[in-house]
Amino acid sequence: MAPIAIPSFPSSSSNLFSPPAFRPSRRKPSTISSIALSTSSSSGMDGVASSSLLPLHHCKTLHLVRHAQGIHNVEGEHNYQAYLSPALFDAHLTPLGWAQVDNLRKHVHKCGLAKRIDLVITSPLLRTMQTAVGVFGGGGHVDGVDAVPLMVENAGNSDRPAISSLNCPPFLAVETCREHLGVHPCDKRRSISEYRPIFPAIDFSLAICLTFVQIESDEDVLWKADVRETIEEVGARGMKFIEWLWTRKEKEIAVVTHSGFLFHTLKLFGNDCHPLIKEEISKHFANCELRSMVLVNKSMIGSDTSTTNYPGKIPCGPDVPSDVAHVEHPEKGGTDSSN
Repeated sequence: MAPIAIPSFPSSSSNLFSPPAFRPSRRKPSTISSIALSTSSSSGMDGVASSSLLPLHHCKTLHLVRHAQGIHNVEGEHNYQAYLSPALFDAHLTPLGWAQVDNLRKHVHKCGLAKRIDLVITSPLLRTMQTAVGVFGGGGHVDGVDAVPLMVENAGNSDRPAISSLNCPPFLAVETCREHLGVHPCDKRRSISEYRPIFPAIDFSLAICLTFVQIESDEDVLWKADVRETIEEVGARGMKFIEWLWTRKEKEIAVVTHSGFLFHTLKLFGNDCHPLIKEEISKHFANCELRSMVLVNKSMIGSDTSTTNYPGKIPCGPDVPSDVAHVEHPEKGGTDSSN
């Protein structure tokens, strides 16, 4: 497994987008983290090693998911100008989109992934939350059970039964992984007070650290009707999200988000890889596609101790290996081997 060095944040071509917290950093490039696929990260050419070795407790596994088909995807494929339509405000899933959700749910249960995930992070838009709870949530909610549902019946014109919050990981809504912001009404969210009654078990209350915007305003303060976030700003926001993940204790995290956010963030990775690996990392996601990647921390930010390492020497006794003894006492000869 080999890391892909984190890129520097590109400078924005526009300072119009607000709030300033999401503008690209102009400081020197950071090397906080990297993304790796379970494969080589270098080109393998010119004698360069194609593998890297890193401590497991400096890694997280991310399962990245683009939302299922929304009504805006259908209308936009027929006519791009439809993305400007107020009728597509906070687009919900189509019946085909829900079928995609059902199929991905079957996959994550069949392959065992559903049992391994510690946390589900979702963009706080209707289509991503519908996808997240449909794929990673519990089974059908039963009235009278002492647990609020993840999603109530028929949420967002879904014609779907309620989804239970039992036997599934916690769900956290995070503004920072929203879609490309501005101009397109389909990417504008509803008020949080509207979402809470239909997604009762999703946590909207976490105070996001660093410079992230806390989800506490009923109105969408990030989306602007006349200003489109630049691709550099989307990528910089994605990098802040990646860095923030290191503040979480969870090791295996599902992130349900959007095509533009994923593309403009992931394309910043993989420049030290074989071109086919970079393409695998950054190519556009299909609706309801899942890709699993490894996030590697090369700094000490957010570091914790290993839960599997064992110190040895219990009970304690002499353990000087022969190769160390040979280096320390070359006059005594011997072979340069380790025992």
